[in-house]
Amino acid sequence: MTDVLPAPSAPATQDFRPIADYGLLADCTTAALVDRSGSIDWLCLPRYDAPAVFTRLLDPAAGHWSITPAGDFQVSRRYLPGTLVLETTFVTATGTVRLTDALAFAPGQRGHDLGKDAPHELLRLVDGVEGTVELVLELAPRPEYGLVRPLFRAEGDGGRTFGGPNRIAVRAGVPVECADAAMRARFTVGAGEQAGFSLRWAAHDDRAPEATAPAEVASRLADVAEGWRSWEAEHDFYDGPNRERVKLSARVLKGLTYRPTGAIVAAPTAGLPETEGGERNWDYRYAWVRDASLTVQALYIGSCSDEADEFVSFMTSSAGGRVEGDLQIMYGIDGRHDLAERELGHLRGWRDSRPVRVGNGAWDQRQLDVYGELLDAIHLYHEALGDMHPEIQRFVAELADAAARRWEERDAGMWEMRGELQHHLSSKVMCWVALDRAVKLAPKLGEFGARAAEWATERDRIREAVLQRGWSERRGAYAQAFDSDELDAAALLMPLVGFLPADDPRMRSTIDAIARDLTEGGLVLRYRNAEGVNADGLVGEEGTFVLCSFWLVSCLALAGELDAAQALFDQLTSYASDLGLLAEEVETATGEQLGNFPQAFSHIGLIVAAWHLDRARA
Repeated sequence: MTDVLPAPSAPATQDFRPIADYGLLADCTTAALVDRSGSIDWLCLPRYDAPAVFTRLLDPAAGHWSITPAGDFQVSRRYLPGTLVLETTFVTATGTVRLTDALAFAPGQRGHDLGKDAPHELLRLVDGVEGTVELVLELAPRPEYGLVRPLFRAEGDGGRTFGGPNRIAVRAGVPVECADAAMRARFTVGAGEQAGFSLRWAAHDDRAPEATAPAEVASRLADVAEGWRSWEAEHDFYDGPNRERVKLSARVLKGLTYRPTGAIVAAPTAGLPETEGGERNWDYRYAWVRDASLTVQALYIGSCSDEADEFVSFMTSSAGGRVEGDLQIMYGIDGRHDLAERELGHLRGWRDSRPVRVGNGAWDQRQLDVYGELLDAIHLYHEALGDMHPEIQRFVAELADAAARRWEERDAGMWEMRGELQHHLSSKVMCWVALDRAVKLAPKLGEFGARAAEWATERDRIREAVLQRGWSERRGAYAQAFDSDELDAAALLMPLVGFLPADDPRMRSTIDAIARDLTEGGLVLRYRNAEGVNADGLVGEEGTFVLCSFWLVSCLALAGELDAAQALFDQLTSYASDLGLLAEEVETATGEQLGNFPQAFSHIGLIVAAWHLDRARA
């Protein structure tokens, strides 16, 4: 896709960019977002959940690093094949330049080791392709989500910030000036010429960044690209018609892993709204049990067992190897439990969507479905995990015991509703999954597998309760909660987890009801707020949910409706950005992507739906 963009304006007056205009850079410890004009508007250092150094994504004055042609330009961009190295090409009236961006890995890092001992360094290289182009560089770090205007001192061929907890060191391949808490430069690149730049987190490190000369930056960018390709080469991604989309989605999921612990974040951003101007503006930079479990299940299609092994170890250690009371539904990427939520009142929010929140108040909710998602992932990978350590054996057994003991309780449900607790159907179904998988895992659990008969008995009780109390005669569908008539897209999980086949008459009726009554523009909503009632405890509505729409693709494929499934899959992928990235939700009236970006859930859904389509056609 090629756009015509105007010359850059001052940050204070720049409008907010569409969410889909951003490209993702990742190093398996943190991520950056780069817009189509070459501006890095989101970067947390040294890890995903650290306070952002660049936050222009959420406020025009909250920090950025732009390298942009001085005049009007056309732009196109792509990821280098097999990588998350971003290449942006600017065509101006006087010439063409190419900007290449990446977060660095440790030199020579390959395969599964990506992200280990990450240098926390951002690399940027400008290549002259044709003619000459004048460019403008502006680097305005604003640590602590824009609260701090640091002292920026010139130093050598770059500069260094002082003040605030997130200091950075920068080296530049062109002359720069440091003033007013920013670094600026105006420079020209001709055909065959290069200019290289690097930025590194320097809070506890007085070393300068390693790369400054263009040849050094180019060499390190090539090393990063080879690192990404080596990871992909180690995995046997399916060879179907959607191979490239699946491979990109797998790279996105890999990029969202936190290599030091094995945690997997739901998205690399915070505060992007589910509706423009709305208040559903959450922080997704944490490891949800549900999201991470579904991530490793999606990576199973590419035979990525290392990520599953590390995630199971992360979960076991984060929970202390025991399940006492509620299993926490999410953890910090270092295993932290307290994710207390607060509002950043100084930020405008994307397109003035307030409040901007960091932390996440759902961390201490009761969500009983997590037992099922976690045990399903462990069961899927049980052969790759080998002989389970006794601590993991006990953890699996305690998860099953908790599901058996607690499935009859009310909970907040998998959509983290902040209203009244209910008997959510999806929670009951996932407790059934927990016990079903535990029974199958029992032979690998040593002495802890002795309760398999009790688990099987309780599993069958759950099934009977779901079939009887989960069905709504008025809707002709399985409902959101026991004895309810409200629809919920989570019912689409029933055939996906093996609870009922998709062509079961009641299940097929449910699929039809959701496709008919719980969609907008053909895409699926998670649920509808009943008139005068906000089930999630918040004002307003939200956009259509990409993951749920992909669930409908999978269910249609399993039911043998291949043409309908393919049509919906094609519609969904048409909303992806020019780079193939997907946010959490879509506003179908405009086609605009909404919510935190890129969203692991959405890319999980794409991978699994593509797999179901291929299997159905085969």
